[in-house]
Amino acid sequence: MIRLHHLNQSRSLRTLWLLEELGEPYEIVSYQRNANTNLAPDSLKAVHPLGKSPVIEIDGVMYAESGAITQLLIERFAPDSLRPAIDSSDYGHYLQWIDFAESSLMVPLLLELFVNKAGVNDNDFLNGYIGAEKHKLLSYLNDEVKDKSFIVGNKLSGADFMLSFDLIMLAKRKQLEDYPHIKQYALQLANIDSYQSAMRLEAEHDQSSSL
Repeated sequence: MIRLHHLNQSRSLRTLWLLEELGEPYEIVSYQRNANTNLAPDSLKAVHPLGKSPVIEIDGVMYAESGAITQLLIERFAPDSLRPAIDSSDYGHYLQWIDFAESSLMVPLLLELFVNKAGVNDNDFLNGYIGAEKHKLLSYLNDEVKDKSFIVGNKLSGADFMLSFDLIMLAKRKQLEDYPHIKQYALQLANIDSYQSAMRLEAEHDQSSSL
């Protein structure tokens, strides 16, 4: 049995969508961000020392980190359908985009969030870095998804699940208008039945009004 420890408005959305696509039985244990601090509740620390989400539990064993969880679930339940063959050239690109979503692209997105919440929008160095880095990364991604429904081999894979949360963050900030190919890619992902099912579950378990 799979149990997902799910925090509202978090990277756990990646795992929620993946579990809906896999169709394996699972249970959601829901947690809510603190309305004042936007931080995860202390109750998550009882699940995992980092106190973050997603955390999944499979047969009583806990696993953290959305990238690792994505690869673990796919290797266990859908290696032939949601990842390229290991001996294919697409496999290296698959690993690259999984890491891109959580490392390269997530860095300026989180910095921007922290700068805004801290009220230090007048910091020229930070704003200059964030703007330039984000534009470089999004221009690269925009070129890569041109005329594609999916990022690797034009087939749904773990890389798409990983990128989905980044795209949700960008869409909420209305920052995809200058990147039409990313916007189209995001819309195509959003039309997948399992994606829509995951977003409905997120709405049901999210007690806050917005990010």
